[in-house]
Amino acid sequence: MFISGIRIGIMKVPDSMTSSSLSSSALSHDEMANAIRFLAMDAVEVAQSGHPGLPMGMADVATVLFRDFLNFDPTNPQWPNRDRFVLSAGHGSMLLYALLYLTGYPDMTLEQLKMFRQLGSCTAGHPEYGHASGIETTTGPLGQGIGNAVGMALGQEVLAANFGPDLFDYHTYVIASDGDLMEGICQEVASLAGHLKLSNLVVFFDDNHISIDGPTSLAISDQNISRFESLGWHCQAIDGHNETAIKEAIRKAQQTDKPSLIACRTKIAYGAPKKAGTAAAHGAPLGAEEVAATRAALGWSYEAFEIPESILTAWRKVGNRGSEKAKKWASNFKESAFRQEIERRLQGNLSPQWPTHIRDLIQQLKKEKPKQATRQLSQRVLEVLTPLLPELIGGSADLTGSNNTKAQAQKVITYSDFAGSYIHYGVREHGMAAIMNGLSLTGAFIPYGGTFLIFSDYMRPALRLSALMKRRVIYVLTHDSIGLGEDGPTHQPIEHLAALRAIPNLNVFRPADGIETAECWSLALEHLETPSVLALTRQSLPTIREEKASDNLCARGGYVLRDCQMSRKVTLIATGSEVHLALNVQEKLQAVGINAAVVSMPCWRLFDQQPKAYRESVMSPTTLRVSIEAAGPLGWEKYVGENGIIVGMKGFGASAPHDQLYAHFGFKAEIIAENIRSKLLEG
Repeated sequence: MFISGIRIGIMKVPDSMTSSSLSSSALSHDEMANAIRFLAMDAVEVAQSGHPGLPMGMADVATVLFRDFLNFDPTNPQWPNRDRFVLSAGHGSMLLYALLYLTGYPDMTLEQLKMFRQLGSCTAGHPEYGHASGIETTTGPLGQGIGNAVGMALGQEVLAANFGPDLFDYHTYVIASDGDLMEGICQEVASLAGHLKLSNLVVFFDDNHISIDGPTSLAISDQNISRFESLGWHCQAIDGHNETAIKEAIRKAQQTDKPSLIACRTKIAYGAPKKAGTAAAHGAPLGAEEVAATRAALGWSYEAFEIPESILTAWRKVGNRGSEKAKKWASNFKESAFRQEIERRLQGNLSPQWPTHIRDLIQQLKKEKPKQATRQLSQRVLEVLTPLLPELIGGSADLTGSNNTKAQAQKVITYSDFAGSYIHYGVREHGMAAIMNGLSLTGAFIPYGGTFLIFSDYMRPALRLSALMKRRVIYVLTHDSIGLGEDGPTHQPIEHLAALRAIPNLNVFRPADGIETAECWSLALEHLETPSVLALTRQSLPTIREEKASDNLCARGGYVLRDCQMSRKVTLIATGSEVHLALNVQEKLQAVGINAAVVSMPCWRLFDQQPKAYRESVMSPTTLRVSIEAAGPLGWEKYVGENGIIVGMKGFGASAPHDQLYAHFGFKAEIIAENIRSKLLEG
């Protein structure tokens, strides 16, 4: 079977991993942990770049976790019920790469370790989702991994509530650094995890007291145990180099009814005679002399990248440990009444009924011609979609009534009942976005979440990772311009559309009415490897689409909404709430004998992907091109050209009713039409 393009089943095992090579007697804990340490320091040394300290310091914790607790199968890396391991401290990426190689993930070879941080390798400086199996998420921007892990843990609870804990009972384990815990996003997601009592989540805090600048005491004096206890977590403090203490702490974490923080007091670059416990080991190679001294100190007499057969065999045996569990799960899954539904979700397929229902809604909207805000029209789309697509899991950052993100039939997820599909994230925009990424990475959900467009700044790092990881995550960002009115310039987005459009692999949709809103929702669902932003209005807009054809016109990014009868002189290009303004401008121009066409352009990115001939047929380069958008002007130059006109916001907004603001800032049909007439007279 295939899930999201990755085989679920048993992959061919290289000869070095066959059962005949797994007969050696068990080795000491130190020998197995040292294999991680030396692979990490050797790779960093060859690359002359990287962070050897964390892998060396957390090798003991990782060895115990992978050897004794983690349920995984390198031959079946996408086993849906595998435990998730997230290296939130992504700068220590060689810890993860070493573990993947040692446990026998086929695509993580010794050659890949030798190419650490080199172009074309799967061993990037920070772990990147999709580069190699076993990398559960892209980490590096600190705090993001913890946020993703909360989403993964929450996903397990929802899956178990809907399909049964016999199919989904996995744990999510995280290694986090002091920097992860310093980041504000950590507070957001840890607070929600504690509130929801996500007892399947275990975070190992690498409490080494060292940051890049020096001792952590330079900047913090936090009592993290007390802090996390106040958030509803079960907390322990242990010696991170004591095998027995690590085992006992994990056992306790698995038995509690709360998420767990295990503060592991470690020494960064453990084993290095001069650099252990210092910032010198944080972000630079140890150096040839210190590497040699570490080999002597730890009794490791092997050459760079050399792992003795007995140690590699022991590690490969660890990798084989989960194979039987995975096979047993697959056998149970084969007989499950939920099999088809789960497979559909994991393959990324949508229920076949939904397009028909969306087309019916569009026809209904064309008949009704409602004058409503696009945020309200978005909710009408959700009322249709959520019963048909149970994988849609929605939420809002404490703005549900304003974002219109909850359909009536959606049940709220609580710590006592996870069988819902709506999350109250609280005022935690950044955390919400990271959690949505984690939910998406389970493979079983299409998450969407709402806040005001102005607050996209708060969530931008996680939103960017949605695009980098090619995840189908949908951001419902309302109150998208000065049209929100009286809340004023603190809440009126100006530069935000341009900033979001600058992110690669992100579809930014700004629909003009209910028909475009339904079409943009459809496109957001259909793009499996691209996240989407739906920028929606607070103010009501008239219905502008009346054609009988059922084609999704928004799929081409931009299209001629209303052409002119005679030879075109002007092309008016607008998005969202300014499209109906462009139609009014067209009428004003027509009244003075100037032929203009109106182009609705809900998605720049999709328009840019169209063939040149189509783009030119829409834009008509020989005409005077005029863009109209109640936002910053950046980016419109490429559409209007050197001699075009950009009607946009040149500064911040103001507090007033939206109609007064539009007039004040020049968004009036009479003003725009007169400026166009003057421009034509000049030329």
